[in-house]
Amino acid sequence: MTKTILITGAGSGIGRDAAFALAARGHRVLATTLDEAQAAALRAEAAQRGQPLEVFTLDISSAADRQLLLPLALDVLINNAGVGESGSLAEVDIDRIRQVFEVNVFATLALTQLALRGMIARRRGTVLFVSSIAGRLPVPFLMPYAMSKFALSAAGAGLRAEMDQLGAQVQIALIEPGAIHTGFNQAMVARKYAWMGSQSYFAGQAERMRTREGRLFGLLEARDTRSIVACIVRAAEARRPRLRYVAPWIQGFGVRLARIFGV
Repeated sequence: MTKTILITGAGSGIGRDAAFALAARGHRVLATTLDEAQAAALRAEAAQRGQPLEVFTLDISSAADRQLLLPLALDVLINNAGVGESGSLAEVDIDRIRQVFEVNVFATLALTQLALRGMIARRRGTVLFVSSIAGRLPVPFLMPYAMSKFALSAAGAGLRAEMDQLGAQVQIALIEPGAIHTGFNQAMVARKYAWMGSQSYFAGQAERMRTREGRLFGLLEARDTRSIVACIVRAAEARRPRLRYVAPWIQGFGVRLARIFGV
């Protein structure tokens, strides 16, 4: 069955690859990006591939942009857009954390509410929240981002229960990627060094932290997005998706073990 699917944050990484994978399966894909430069690049790639993506800009933090959803009869909304931030909770500027929550939680929920108007009225639809396994296990120096994903995962699970109680046949699922090499992780962990100065509690550890982070991501990151994109496709097409889809599976298994042993 062909579905009309809107995906946010489709300008790069998981969002871009999921958009092309869904289009290849015959779905009508509305691939949205933060700015026109990303949109132009995505249109050019779609033309080169010969795949029909409908590309336009949608800044989910803009109330005006969010209104673009109202006339659309969406079968699936994939909330993929998000931002990252890093640093110790002992000293990171609260406004940096606030901005992450504005995008990853508040704007995402505001967009979802607009999509749900039509889905509930039509008594069908699916909403996918792209969270993170960082939202299931505390990670030092990544908590500004991880806290937002904890909140997003909780919101998705709670909303699923509410939709079940409503009986509207609207499905909610969580997509929880592990560490995947898209460049997002490297940019996120680097952000803290832009403001960590000599007065930082961790100034004496900064170089060791940089080295450790580089080695850690080099060891853990999956080389491509195929496993998580496959999860997105399955969840988007499922009549009744599972609550959680985690990939790569080995990283999800590692998180479960860590929680069992109280890490």
